[in-house]
Amino acid sequence: MSNRTLIIAEAGVNHNGDIELAKQLVEVAAEAGADYVKFQTFSADRIVTRSANKAEYQQRTTSISETQYEMLKKLELSVEMHLELIRHCELKSIRFLSTGFDVESIDLLVGLGQQLIKIPSGEITNLPLLRHVGSMRLPVVMSSGMSTMAEIGDAIAILEQGGLTRDRITILHCTTEYPTPMNEVNLRAMTSIHEAYQVAVGYSDHTTGVEVSIAAVALGACVIEKHFTIDRSLPGPDHKASLEPFELVAMVKAIRNIEISLGSGIKAPSISESKNIRAARKSIVAKIHINAGDIFNENNLTTKRSGGGISAMHWDDVIGAISNYEYDSDDEIQPNQ
Repeated sequence: MSNRTLIIAEAGVNHNGDIELAKQLVEVAAEAGADYVKFQTFSADRIVTRSANKAEYQQRTTSISETQYEMLKKLELSVEMHLELIRHCELKSIRFLSTGFDVESIDLLVGLGQQLIKIPSGEITNLPLLRHVGSMRLPVVMSSGMSTMAEIGDAIAILEQGGLTRDRITILHCTTEYPTPMNEVNLRAMTSIHEAYQVAVGYSDHTTGVEVSIAAVALGACVIEKHFTIDRSLPGPDHKASLEPFELVAMVKAIRNIEISLGSGIKAPSISESKNIRAARKSIVAKIHINAGDIFNENNLTTKRSGGGISAMHWDDVIGAISNYEYDSDDEIQPNQ
């Protein structure tokens, strides 16, 4: 990963199974300046039993009577839809990405040319999938929602055993709740993951608003993933916890500004502020009239902004010296020759 934050605009399943809506999401992500627009690739038949309940947040945003299988079945993307979205991404100059939730889906995505594998939080304990991904030796971005530090370490080890080197693994800190309460973000965990496993880290953001993603970049995130939608009022499991287009634009702009503002870390006057030093800093000046031969002391000297003269940092060097010149009040004290 480069020093530039990789911004993944997570369309996810917010296309509601409609290819035209999916294309609109591509266009929104491209116009916002995201690096990737990401969808989700899965077969309901392969990832969930027909009787499995939905997550609590999904029950709040979709029909209570509907099973998780029934909900997901309506949100599948066909191979033809993938091809159409890839073409649309090329047309709009944004990179296509999709999360594979099973081995067959990951193979499909790689076969379609995807060169970055995204592992979702729910698969971090899926040993067969992790082993398969590791054997592909492609860069991996893995979300870590619901995980302990030990589980993250185990997943990394499995990827490495499969053949993937650690420098090609990025772990996204994440809280798998939609939306994530601010008091459960625990953004410092991202730093802990980096320190524990010496991997690149980022943040998959399920909070409302954009401030946590921006803070994550300031803390060192090299990848940000954030859900977005055309309209939060649309039906579906993830719309309500997603950014609307204008918010995505604002987030991308803020992240790019943060990247620039972080700078080199070397503390020195900047180019633009150097010209203000003389106007802002104080020099030693006469507080009252001073005659040549007078001794400089705290009663006849003070410090003021004067645009030049002896720096106030040399106060102790001047106090007690004999004045070689006559000064009026506010005159800059000159070095004795």
